Amino acid sequence: MVLAPFLITFREGLEAALVIAIIIAYLVKIGRPDLKKYVWIGTVPSVALSIVLGYIVLVTYGSLEGATEQIFEGTAALFATVVLTTMIFWMAKNARNIKEHLQKKIDTFVSTSHLIGVAVLAFSVVFKEGVETVLFLTASYTLDAVGTLIGTVTGFLVVLLIAFLLLKGTVRLPLQKFFKYTGVLLIIFAAGLFGFGIHEMMEVGEGLGFDFGFWGEHTYDINPADKDHLLHEKGAIGSIFKALVGYDGNPENLRVAGYIIYWIIVGGIFIRLYKQISFRQVVRDKFQTKKR
Repeated sequence: MVLAPFLITFREGLEAALVIAIIIAYLVKIGRPDLKKYVWIGTVPSVALSIVLGYIVLVTYGSLEGATEQIFEGTAALFATVVLTTMIFWMAKNARNIKEHLQKKIDTFVSTSHLIGVAVLAFSVVFKEGVETVLFLTASYTLDAVGTLIGTVTGFLVVLLIAFLLLKGTVRLPLQKFFKYTGVLLIIFAAGLFGFGIHEMMEVGEGLGFDFGFWGEHTYDINPADKDHLLHEKGAIGSIFKALVGYDGNPENLRVAGYIIYWIIVGGIFIRLYKQISFRQVVRDKFQTKKR
C-alpha cells in the first residue's frame, strides 16, 4: 500500500511546489523579488492548516466502529474517487496553461497594488492540494494505515527535495508528460477506490437487511483458504494488488460492474483528452514554424 499514498503525496505536493516555483520565478523575472515574502505568507499557513485537517480526520476515523466505520470508509472512498477523477481531467485540460494563467493573475495584483492577492493565490493553491491529499490519504488509510504513513512520509520528503531544486532553478519538469503518466497511475488507483467504496456500501446495506440479489453474488472466488497465502487478498502479494488495482479474491457482481464501467468511461475520456491535446500541439507547432 506504500506506492499509492506515495504517488498521491508526490503528485499533489509537486503540483503545489510547481505553482510556488512559477510564482517566485515570475516575481524575480519582473523585478519584484521583494514580493516573495507574500508567497510564503500564504504558503506556510496553508500547509499548517492541511496538517491540522488531516489530524482531525485521523482522530475522527479512529473513534468509529461497526456500521458507522463502514459508512465512513465507503463514503471517503467514493468521494475521493470523484474528486481524484475530476482533478485528473482538469489537469489534462489545463496543464499547458497553468504558467500563463498564474502570470496573468500576478500581473493584475502587482499593477493594482493588491499585493495581498499574491499571498491569497499561494494559500488557495497549496491548501487545495492539501485538502485533496488529506481526502485521498483518508481513503488509503482505511485500507492500510502503516503503508499509508510510510508512503506519505516518503512522498513528502521527495517533494521537498524536488521543490528545493525547482526553486534553485536546477531542474525542470516536462509538465504535460508528468501529469499524463501520473494520471494513468492515479486512474488505476481511483478505480480500486471506487470498487472498495461500492463494497463497503454494500456491506452497510446488507447489515441493514437489504438483499442485493444477483448484484450481491460473488462473480468468482479464487481466494486460497489460508489467509496467509501470498495470493490471498490479505496476503503479501494479494494485498499489494488490492491496494493498487482494487483486487478482490471474491468480489460482488456490482463491484465488478462498477470497476469495469469506471475504466470504460474514465479511461476513454482520459485517452480522448490527451489525443486532442497532442493534435492541437502538432497544429500549433506547425503554425508557429510557418510564421517564422
